[in-house]
Amino acid sequence: MRYKLFGKHTGLRVSELVLGAGTFGTRWGHGAGPDEVRRIVDTYADAGGNFIDTANGYQFGESEEILGDLLVGRRNQFVLATKYTSQTDPSEGILTSGNSRLSMIRSVEASLKRLKTDRIDLLWAHFPDQVTPSEEIVRGFDDLARAGKILYAGLSDFPAWRLARTATIAELRGAVPIAALQLEYSLVERTVEHEMLPAAHGLGLGVVAWSPLGGGMLTGKYRKGESGRREGFGGKVFQAEDSPQRTAILDAVEAIASEAGVTAGEVAIAWVAAKGVLPIIGPRTHMQLEQNLASVKLTLTPQQIERLDQASAIPAVFPHRMYSEPSTIQLYTGGKADLFDLPADPVA
Repeated sequence: MRYKLFGKHTGLRVSELVLGAGTFGTRWGHGAGPDEVRRIVDTYADAGGNFIDTANGYQFGESEEILGDLLVGRRNQFVLATKYTSQTDPSEGILTSGNSRLSMIRSVEASLKRLKTDRIDLLWAHFPDQVTPSEEIVRGFDDLARAGKILYAGLSDFPAWRLARTATIAELRGAVPIAALQLEYSLVERTVEHEMLPAAHGLGLGVVAWSPLGGGMLTGKYRKGESGRREGFGGKVFQAEDSPQRTAILDAVEAIASEAGVTAGEVAIAWVAAKGVLPIIGPRTHMQLEQNLASVKLTLTPQQIERLDQASAIPAVFPHRMYSEPSTIQLYTGGKADLFDLPADPVA
């Protein structure tokens, strides 16, 4: 496995595939037990993987507990990320959820115990709670960083305007920077290309993508009658083949897989990686892990990427469709659009 520099605000060297731990445990009624998780983590590490992503709420805390046991003696071989915002125990009161500093501190203290570690390398706010100001989130992250309990901070599933505001507040106050963004991204979920991805790239953030397989839909297994996340998580974190375009997308993925002699899942993961985003793989079994890991050996050709882009294309939204029109481009380049080399990354 190759390694990438994680954004422009860290010196972290992370593996090109992130190991997601949402299926580590069985308290949700669907997942992997400790023995299977050990096989998954060991094989991922042997392949060169060094970035594990979990959350306080995954499997009601069992994911962190299992990882805490498995990483004893090799903790420093991994970048360990976890999240706060949701409750760990559904019976807990309202104060243990949300984005407040109180919720953040309490969640981190509990995660440190479950993970059997003295620090969290990357702490994510799991999703916005719609009420906690960005200033409070920044202050909480900075308090924890100054206390040595977290090293880096990131936002997961925040809209672009909240991401930009929070990152700017942290920058102006000299607080621990917002270093990363986590979002859903796949051939069947490309709406993040409107605002979230340009914001992240413009701000120099590391970006990781969950569900690059569309909850398994892009492997083609549901066409064969398999269940997986479609039933295992009650239909959550699952994209259905429920439109002519999604059928065309999967047809294109399977055609390219057949041409390349690989699986459909490898093609779907390789497409996300080709977009400059780190895919989070979330295997429930060792066999699924091996199939996911094989994607690093696949380099899609520009022609194959274009075929997948066209099949999965989403319509532009305002104001992007306005300033991307050829006539508008000529206006802001003084009629020299064909002679002007645009930067590779968007500007913030």
